[in-house]
Amino acid sequence: MENIKHIVDYGTLGILGVMSLLVVMYAIERALFFKNIDLSCYKTKNEIERDVTKNLTIISLIGSNAPYVGLLGTVGGIMVVFYEIGMSGGALDTSKVIVGLALALKVTAAGLIVAIPATIIYGGFLRKVDLKISEWEDEIIKKG
Repeated sequence: MENIKHIVDYGTLGILGVMSLLVVMYAIERALFFKNIDLSCYKTKNEIERDVTKNLTIISLIGSNAPYVGLLGTVGGIMVVFYEIGMSGGALDTSKVIVGLALALKVTAAGLIVAIPATIIYGGFLRKVDLKISEWEDEIIKKG
């Protein structure tokens, strides 16, 4: 059972770590893109929309799914605690139960720690998308 506990704990935290790393990488990529974008290169609105929204879906998906990954780890951790209680033959050591539940809940907290910044970053980039498309439209009007 100890192996399952480690798989649930470290596996879930590992997945959340990869998710947070992806958010950071894509956020940096998007920030650099928006800093260096040349609006005059785009001929159609669809073309600019494709470029400015690139990689935002992954940030959105991570922001919306990280809490569920954390919850899955918490449910797995609680199942392990209940299994250990059952295998102890009814000899209930409350300190072990409380520690087990606290460790299970840390995964939910980790999921929220990943999700909240990802959602904020996604919202910020959506605003940048709107601004860049608006700037491009203004540029087209000035030329036309």
